[in-house]
Amino acid sequence: MSRFIVEGGNRLRGEVRVSGAKNAALKLVAAALLTSGRTVLHNVPDIKDIGTMRAVIEEMGARTEHDSGTLTVEAEGVDSFVAPYELVRQMRASILVLGPLVARFGQAEVSAPGGCDLGFRKFDFHMNGLRALGAEVELDHGFIKARAPRGLRGADIYFDYPSVTATENVMMAAVLARGRTVIENAAREPEVVEFANFLNRMGARIRNAGSSRVEIEGVEELHPVEHTVMPDRIEAGTFIMAAAATGGDVRVVGAVPRHLGLTLDKLRAMGVELEEFAGGIRVRVDDPRELAAVDVSTLPFPGYATDLQPQMMVLLTQVSGAGVITENVFENRLRVAEELNRMGAGIDVFGGHRAIVRGPKRLSGTIVQAPDLRGGAALVMAGLAAEGVTTVDRATHILRGYERFEAKLSGLGAAISYESSAALV
Repeated sequence: MSRFIVEGGNRLRGEVRVSGAKNAALKLVAAALLTSGRTVLHNVPDIKDIGTMRAVIEEMGARTEHDSGTLTVEAEGVDSFVAPYELVRQMRASILVLGPLVARFGQAEVSAPGGCDLGFRKFDFHMNGLRALGAEVELDHGFIKARAPRGLRGADIYFDYPSVTATENVMMAAVLARGRTVIENAAREPEVVEFANFLNRMGARIRNAGSSRVEIEGVEELHPVEHTVMPDRIEAGTFIMAAAATGGDVRVVGAVPRHLGLTLDKLRAMGVELEEFAGGIRVRVDDPRELAAVDVSTLPFPGYATDLQPQMMVLLTQVSGAGVITENVFENRLRVAEELNRMGAGIDVFGGHRAIVRGPKRLSGTIVQAPDLRGGAALVMAGLAAEGVTTVDRATHILRGYERFEAKLSGLGAAISYESSAALV
């Protein structure tokens, strides 16, 4: 089992550069299937999830290369329309090959997705969206099978919930459909806006991305482009809160304030000193105990991001007062509280969706297990603020979404190392 070993007590200081956004890059790789030719993506993080998505599309006949942050995709040779269980089970974003395959080739077969165990994921939004566009879709023995032998046609589609991946999947299908598609209650995340801009550069006609009503006029074909991936707002938020929890002073280069709106508002309300500069955000905290607790409720963008909720939970253990966290997106996301309580956090969880965090607490290093990607990063952050040595097992979860995590933290003065499974034999 791979693990991070963290020795607490060091204040984070210095400068760290944010990598390209995982939740943007994954979708851009899938979108390369919409066209033959060579798509070039810059600022792509070297993380496990990108490797998984590459393996998925390579299994279908695409060719990829990833070197020094630049990833190229040649999709001309795609001759298989099946995304196998062995790969899709590792990452829920693999379902995003469904839309482009049906749009370009008229067929797709994708295993029901896996990834972090955060509770039930509604992939029926994807299926119903494709059905509305005229595809024949069924769930057969764990596989989503879709066919559109006569092509797709535009439609009005309403989502009960503004799912990011469902919005993007339907967008990819609709760009090559005949006629006009309107998505109501669409996701509004910055990654969706970036995705629409990318598709428009390929020749798509998408309007109003970033609003709850997205309009798409279908086109005959798309062409490959060269594109630079936006910075990762979740990684930026993680480093900002890690600096605050350790009483640090860190310049987070690449952090985009408008992508972190409500997160920054909450941090300022706590008393965290935030300074925006050209190209990033500086965070300074003299003593976390002088900060005040706040309440946080997760919601789709522009609400507070669920992917930054575990990090806020850790920060609340270090500040004064009681904060209430309400998780409205994923039912299993509060599981990290169990591991934090092993460190002395004393967090009370009610009904699986609400937690009360009282601080300040003196956390003690121990052995904990990463329950998922963001919860794992939060446990590393807790280890930085704790007394003694913390071992975070199941570190492969963290490697799915953070590039060179230990190297970046070490550059800020953290005492952290990574041990792979092979090294533990």
